[in-house]
Amino acid sequence: MDHKLTSPLDRLPDTFTYPERLYRDNPAEVLEEVKKTILLIFGQFSFNQLEQVFGDILRLFDGKYPGYRRCNTRYHDLSHTLDCLHATARLIHGAAVNGLRFTPGDVNLGLISALMHDTGYIQTQEDYTGTGAKYTLGHIQRSIDFMTKYFQDHGFPSEYLPVCRAFLRCTGLDVKIAGIKFRSREHEILGKILGTADLVGQMAQENYLEKLAFLYNEFKEGGVPGYVDALDLLKKTPGFWDMVQERMAVELGRVDLYLRDHFRVSRGIDQDLYRKAIERNVEHVKFIKKNLEANCVVYRREEDQGGMAVSSPI
Repeated sequence: MDHKLTSPLDRLPDTFTYPERLYRDNPAEVLEEVKKTILLIFGQFSFNQLEQVFGDILRLFDGKYPGYRRCNTRYHDLSHTLDCLHATARLIHGAAVNGLRFTPGDVNLGLISALMHDTGYIQTQEDYTGTGAKYTLGHIQRSIDFMTKYFQDHGFPSEYLPVCRAFLRCTGLDVKIAGIKFRSREHEILGKILGTADLVGQMAQENYLEKLAFLYNEFKEGGVPGYVDALDLLKKTPGFWDMVQERMAVELGRVDLYLRDHFRVSRGIDQDLYRKAIERNVEHVKFIKKNLEANCVVYRREEDQGGMAVSSPI
């Protein structure tokens, strides 16, 4: 099969709906796009460690990394990790366009952290109880634990760990960034970039609403309160987006603004395609809520698959 990029970015600006999405069955294309984005900053860059970690993360999620089972969380899956990685690279480039100066070593650790940030959902080989979703509330610490062991097993420099650990902690939705110790202002910005990429990377995707049923199942198993069922989670998406915007403004330093600069310089598009895509998803939810009882929208639960199909006249 000939895997190709789906490239709405090649169209005129007013036709954009979603940021460029790489064919999700070919992770290698994601890595190549990440490399191209980073090379816009440095011209030359050593990707050896990133490629090593990337390959091992693919094996981890596929159940081929020693000591671990295959990923069985259908929301926090490999595609989410790749979305986060891609968004992280774009944000780093946008920051560089704005005059921020990161060292290649720091960028390398930022990208590696994106790959590591949800490894805490993966169960160990001997863990056959439930799914990795049961670790939802503690997955960040489990991700740090996996990363710690990985760095030690593969002989990575000891100074990597405190930097990447701080980056991963920025992905917690209730974490106060001021309480995290960073070694430099640049490290703090990279941490905020990862926290932002984790959020916008998932919410901007064209299948975000359909995957919310998977997220509800993870929340239910993980003991996350606040939702009656998958439809309730769907209905609360606009409120969640409001919270995300506040977090990006207050805790994450509005680094999301760098996305517009990335697309302007790299594609000639003076828009933040992530925000536009998220807003479209949120408007779709509002339409569904408004028309749910008027039969303008069909909602179907698929208990066996954990999926959710929503159709509308839009």
